[in-house]
Amino acid sequence: MAWGEEDRRVSVATETKRISVRDIRERKGAEPIVVLTAYTAPMTVLLDPHVDVLLVGDSLGMVVYGLETTLGVTLEMMIAHGAAVTRASRRACVVVDLPFGSYQESPRAAFRTAARVMAETGCAAVKLEGGVEMAETVSFLAARGVPVMGHVGLRPQSVHALGGFRAQGRDEAAAKAILADAEAVAAAGAFALVVEGVMEPLARQLTGQIAIPTIGIGASPACDGQVLVTEDMLGLFNAFRPKFVKRFAELGEQAEAAIRTYAGDVRARRFPGLEHCFGVRKP
Repeated sequence: MAWGEEDRRVSVATETKRISVRDIRERKGAEPIVVLTAYTAPMTVLLDPHVDVLLVGDSLGMVVYGLETTLGVTLEMMIAHGAAVTRASRRACVVVDLPFGSYQESPRAAFRTAARVMAETGCAAVKLEGGVEMAETVSFLAARGVPVMGHVGLRPQSVHALGGFRAQGRDEAAAKAILADAEAVAAAGAFALVVEGVMEPLARQLTGQIAIPTIGIGASPACDGQVLVTEDMLGLFNAFRPKFVKRFAELGEQAEAAIRTYAGDVRARRFPGLEHCFGVRKP
């Protein structure tokens, strides 16, 4: 009997074991954790076989929607993109950012937001920014079955309070505060921690002090894993280029060249050719 599409999907799902939150936590100090952002189904299909975590970051506000910061990202945006990524993935652990203003009010407000995100996207976990001041919220969520990835150091949702997109932990007092933030979030029950834009020695020290994996971005090679915005890494986003980004490709330049060629072919009537048309009578 021939298999139908439904049988094929069941077979693929059976063969592919999705990486869990527990798997990520147990990678502390072991094999580095590979994380990239994902916002759409087509990109997810490309990323999924190669990464451990797909982060549906609120960076989509800048990368996809052209916003200047992440502050304008809505819960509806995160749910729509999170659901697309979860549907398109088979292997990676999917984590969805909670957007600004959707969780800071209280632990109960955070739970309502997180529960909706998990129910409507099917993701494995949520990520929120903050340190000591968010420890109670992290504990509240973890106790109610919501896996939480933390985020300390440079926190894009607090960009105005931090004075812009600047490296953090430059002096002893700032470094101690970031260490306290990391320890508080880890103790509260987070399963992993993004460490963004901090001094390298601080990120190295922090990684050695806390019991959960650290995911570095502009931090240190000593972190337990690394994350980049996929469009930055592929050379598809050129509005600005942070120091910590390594371009592994220049797809933006290739795409522009292809677009230029297409436009020229259309204007010169080289495209479409008859081979691209239906019902053409052969001579």
